[in-house]
Amino acid sequence: MVDERLWQRDKIGFGSGDSMSTGPLAGQFAELTRLLLAASTPAQVLEQVVAAAYRVVPGADLVSVTLRAPDGTFHTPVSTGEVALALDEVQYRAGTGPCVDAADSGSPGYIRSEDLKAEKRWPDFSQAAVRHGYTAILSTVLVPDAAPPRLPGALNIYSRRPGALDSRAQDTALLLATHGSLALAATNAVSRAELEAGHLRRAVESRDVIGQAKGILMQRRGLTADEAFDLLRRTSQDLNVKLAELARTLASRHTELDTP
Repeated sequence: MVDERLWQRDKIGFGSGDSMSTGPLAGQFAELTRLLLAASTPAQVLEQVVAAAYRVVPGADLVSVTLRAPDGTFHTPVSTGEVALALDEVQYRAGTGPCVDAADSGSPGYIRSEDLKAEKRWPDFSQAAVRHGYTAILSTVLVPDAAPPRLPGALNIYSRRPGALDSRAQDTALLLATHGSLALAATNAVSRAELEAGHLRRAVESRDVIGQAKGILMQRRGLTADEAFDLLRRTSQDLNVKLAELARTLASRHTELDTP
């Protein structure tokens, strides 16, 4: 077990220019490289990269991956929390945001905002993120210059602390994204069909059923998409029921749940 103080010291120093050849963080990157080389599918690669980003990027409180389909639509196949799905979806609907911009073929490599409360580039997304308690974001490109059937994407890191995703966090995220991009290039082409296999299929289905439940609430309660999601989230917490299960019940049995 790594001493937590050594881990934190190594994490803070990463990207500072100091030698990182022997610390626990260097060991984690060595382990990540081993796991990525052993990964046989894009799904496994993305899972490893997301888990590593959540673990090692300074300030990371929530992590997701954005991928773009050949028809131009975006989806989030892997994340560390369902809030990431909702915040990514805000960007997909608006057609802009750090996740979308980083995944664009003309991406500069990363998109960063250290204070979403003052951010003017993506008003819909920024307001939604702040409402959920996230005040900074960093998105780095995955599989740059990709062409169908391989798809470009982005590694997205959210933080609750303004300024937490600084240049040091950016360096770490870019290194992770580079590891992930190389590993993805060594696997089969990233496709929606592959990413819907196994539990990732359930993730896509959960996203869809949550969208259906939100639509029902928006129509019947006159709520916005964000308000509908907040209502679902609060209810799932109050009832101690998973959000996807609650959404599935509402979507399949909403006529039975109507009140006179």
